[in-house]
Amino acid sequence: MSTEAKTNGMPAPGTPAPEFTLQTDEGEALSLRDLRGRKVVLYFYPKDDTPGCTKQACGLRDRIGDIEKTGARVLGVSPDSVRSHQKFREKYNLPFTLLADEDHEVAEAYGVWKEKSMYGKKFWGNERTTFIIDEDGRVAHVLPKVKPEEHADQILELL
Repeated sequence: MSTEAKTNGMPAPGTPAPEFTLQTDEGEALSLRDLRGRKVVLYFYPKDDTPGCTKQACGLRDRIGDIEKTGARVLGVSPDSVRSHQKFREKYNLPFTLLADEDHEVAEAYGVWKEKSMYGKKFWGNERTTFIIDEDGRVAHVLPKVKPEEHADQILELL
């Protein structure tokens, strides 16, 4: 597992995490700077309520107690709407905040907005990537191309 990521415009470990303000699944604005002083697990995923994204979110849900013991806060980011996030969070009883990046500005700032291909069709979307941000707002680790079933364990290992 590599924590080095300088390619594709991703912020590298040791550099400041790009600042942002996004709407939460509760419709409130949340800024990264508001979380200074605590670790942040910022995970980008493609789409609410799809098989891989559900497996990833539920894996985090099932390990949230262990993650929170490290002092970290989990934030999920996708281009879905606030309403979509509300439904996804309620359906799977997700105990962490989902952020709506509908214009994908934050995904672009983090270098995870990529052209993808499925069934011969090309489209743009979030590449499944996680950033662990330290208490000072710097990128501590980058987990590119995360596998949903291993995600929570990888995060705990790094925290």
